[in-house]
Amino acid sequence: MNNTAEEAPLIGSQYNAGDIAWTLASTALVWLMIPGIGYFYSGMARSKNALSLIMLSCCSIAVVSFQWFLFGYSLAFSKTGSRFIGNFQNAFFRGVLDEASVGSAKIPDIVFMIYQCMFAALTPALAIGAAAERGRIIPTLVFIFLWTTFVYDFIACWTWSANGWSYVMGGLDFAGGTPVHISSGAAALAYAIVLGKRSGDQKEFRPHSMSNVVIGTCFIWFGWFGFNGGSALSANLRAAMACVVTNLAASVGGLTWVLLDYRHDRKLSVLGFCSGAVAGLVSITPASGFVSPASSVAIGFLGSIACNMAVRLKHYLKYDDAFDVFAVHGVGGIVGNILTGVFAQASIAALDGVTVIKGGWLDRNWIQVAHQLADSAAGLSWSFGVTFIILVIMNKIPGLSLRAKPEQEHTGMDIAELGEACYGHLHEKSSVDAHVEVGGTNSGSQSVVSLGGPEVKVGSVSTLGRQQA
Repeated sequence: MNNTAEEAPLIGSQYNAGDIAWTLASTALVWLMIPGIGYFYSGMARSKNALSLIMLSCCSIAVVSFQWFLFGYSLAFSKTGSRFIGNFQNAFFRGVLDEASVGSAKIPDIVFMIYQCMFAALTPALAIGAAAERGRIIPTLVFIFLWTTFVYDFIACWTWSANGWSYVMGGLDFAGGTPVHISSGAAALAYAIVLGKRSGDQKEFRPHSMSNVVIGTCFIWFGWFGFNGGSALSANLRAAMACVVTNLAASVGGLTWVLLDYRHDRKLSVLGFCSGAVAGLVSITPASGFVSPASSVAIGFLGSIACNMAVRLKHYLKYDDAFDVFAVHGVGGIVGNILTGVFAQASIAALDGVTVIKGGWLDRNWIQVAHQLADSAAGLSWSFGVTFIILVIMNKIPGLSLRAKPEQEHTGMDIAELGEACYGHLHEKSSVDAHVEVGGTNSGSQSVVSLGGPEVKVGSVSTLGRQQA
């Protein structure tokens, strides 16, 4: 008599280990983009605000990860949610383990959850760049929590949940044109308007460290292979194609921006190349799983031109979006969404062996651009409107006022809010004395000038903090 009992299957054994490994590796790549954003923004800021921007980017991971655990993932991706928002079925990660995910039947829910958490954490890190050099840190952290709940979770549900209205309508957004880029761009515009312009002369608002900008760009570009390629949620040909078109669009975008700036300034701009590469990455994001390499060249080229023009237009509209978040991410996301409706092909989407779409104009599906426009307009309007309301309400609550005091802006957010400087040795050098020495070469006279903040020796060997008479 055979008493051997049939062994129970191992939990999760129904999933492909390669697909799980690729999605988890992509999670790590997207995570790396977030401090990359911090370095990118830090380099473009003045040195006295550099550390606070890196700090805020890292804090975005922490705040959103906790929000995602409480109810964020459930609001965005619960399987029984409505067309506009999910419910609390998976709050506190209840039931999030080995069931098939809402994103793909090939990976378990827990893998999809942590991958999407990185998208949710990255998006507000992009938006808060508009408030750089004048926004207080603690209110910004509160804003990140509220914004993720009332803006990002809603738009992610519309776009990627199987029940979402845009998904059901037939909108195409492979990796976050609307939930990530349009939403963060619109939020940045609202933030810049509510806070107002930075104090001081605009001629002083120059990048203090181009090396930080380049390092941040490299982190962002590197991580974007997981951002777009990982959105296939499987190690397959569609993921490979998404990586190819991502790299190509970024390359074309960077070169295009450099040439546009060279035409005006007769200089090959490093900042221009970095900005153009990011514009190309943003523009290809919604299309990356739907378009061919040839189409990605057009998307990177057109996206870079549109974002470059939007940056120049900002100076005429006179709003102070410190790092052009709306011009690059908002405009780039809109252009990318529309061009997805033009260049999407059913044959590219079918590379994963599962996805069936009607394609875009190249496949004679003329209605697709209208779907893309509807999705873009809804995301832009919702993000700008809700963000504006959140900021106005926060400004009326004692202790949550958004803007730093004038003397704190003068000192810099690093010392005023963190008590630490990004470049400590330079800060010590600029604060050696309690007075400023002003004198000619042949005169031993000195006079004391109060700056209302850290005091600087002027006329010494160091030129740090030198003021013109």
